[in-house]
Amino acid sequence: MVRPITSGEGILLERTVVRLRTLFIFALFSTFAVHLAATPSLAAGALAIGKCGAYGQAFDYPAEQGARAAALKQCKGGGCSAVTMKRACAALSLDMAKPCGAHGYAVAPRISTALNEATRKCYAFGGKECVIRAWACDARG
Repeated sequence: MVRPITSGEGILLERTVVRLRTLFIFALFSTFAVHLAATPSLAAGALAIGKCGAYGQAFDYPAEQGARAAALKQCKGGGCSAVTMKRACAALSLDMAKPCGAHGYAVAPRISTALNEATRKCYAFGGKECVIRAWACDARG
């Protein structure tokens, strides 16, 4: 036979349930916060630009130095240099009529802006048939 719960026991039971729920929610949020703190932020990238259309790209690296090194390693042409991006996009435009001639590059918060600006710069430096050769965005770009 089951005996009825008295009002004092009912209040105690309600408090216990509320405490357990609060403890569960706190544990859930704490676990989530630890996960966010332990996960590296991948928001750095680089675009390496070399002679005659050579390029290398790297994106979603934890630090700009790593992204720069990876992009330069991919760039197989001579005289490569790298531009970095953090929460942004980069684009490279070349003159297809003379691949060893005019080129332009840009780094911008949005891919459309980077593509347009790189193409404009290629034409500004004397390009006749400028096209996008490479582009990259990091995790936030």
